[in-house]
Amino acid sequence: MRILLHRADGNSGPWIEDFAAALPEAEVVVWQEGTQQPQCDYAVLWQPPEAMLPALQQVKAIFSTGAGVDGIMKFIGRLPDVPIVRLADVGMAIQMAEYAAHATLRYYRRFDEYETQQRAGVWQQLAQHRREDFTVGVLGMGVLGARVVEAMRHFGFPLRAWNRSRKTVDGVRSFAGRAELDAFLAGTRVLVCMLPLTAETTDLLDHGTLSKLPRGAYVINVARGAQIVEEDLLALVRSGHIAGATLDVFRTEPLPAGHPFWSEPRITVTPHISALTLRTESIVQMADKMRTLERNEPVADVVDRTRGY
Repeated sequence: MRILLHRADGNSGPWIEDFAAALPEAEVVVWQEGTQQPQCDYAVLWQPPEAMLPALQQVKAIFSTGAGVDGIMKFIGRLPDVPIVRLADVGMAIQMAEYAAHATLRYYRRFDEYETQQRAGVWQQLAQHRREDFTVGVLGMGVLGARVVEAMRHFGFPLRAWNRSRKTVDGVRSFAGRAELDAFLAGTRVLVCMLPLTAETTDLLDHGTLSKLPRGAYVINVARGAQIVEEDLLALVRSGHIAGATLDVFRTEPLPAGHPFWSEPRITVTPHISALTLRTESIVQMADKMRTLERNEPVADVVDRTRGY
């Protein structure tokens, strides 16, 4: 068995070592542009460069090193008709739940305002938000979104979720489809975006959509940067309609120097760290699936090409 590996950061050594431990029968080949690559059985990557596409034409399956597959799906018309397999939860869900809960509680308990007061040397207690008015709405309740909902449940916030198709979860008010999106937003105080990036979700959160949130709402995005129209969010924050945002993903990463998000005090920026890939656990999962495919048996977490995730 031969695996074609691509790491955008160039740090292939630890991945090769972990594959050797988890799948000793496999040879790992690191893709390099402009070099002749041997034919490989499987490809392991996240956002392949266009120049890599010819090397993928003979593989049996393509494995994503993340839960998101938009970096692969943008080439879908030029990829072979083989399974595209995303990572199931390997410690990502709890990381995202931690991140979303922290951002929500920071806003709910007004810690951002207390930090501003500290810098000004002001000692003043602020009125507490009413928990019953502090509805948390999750856009996209897949495996990761469901874990965020479960984390929020412990704090007693009213919960709601929106999905492409309806999902019923005890204690969570469910909304589905574009026809119910406005109603979902209108009652959401903290919006947590967990959606996969598809043609339908690109630019979903623009001025018109975000304006449906009640005045003083807060936005958390741990999904993909292209789902938010950045200049629209910024305008709504500056107008006061949206109280602030915590953003982990952006249209251009790293976030360019001089981007207005850096200097907007009501927007918190983190460098795409809400759920880091746990390398060893991910490789063990991929190795198990590769062995399953070698036995001509089906594997879980295969991307639906029509949906894009």
